Amino acid sequence: MKKYICTACEWVYDPAVGDPDGGIAPGTPFEDLPEDWVCPVCGLGKDAFEEVSE
Repeated sequence: MKKYICTACEWVYDPAVGDPDGGIAPGTPFEDLPEDWVCPVCGLGKDAFEEVSE
């Protein structure tokens, strides 16, 4: 699964880890995150994230 990085604070959403503090289970693809999900570090929405090119 693809990782995504916040363009504001550079926190990386890793689907293998999820966002347990935000109620997102490990294994949840970025595309399946709720529309109201926000970056746990800076609070910006999904539109502030870009796919990590590896």
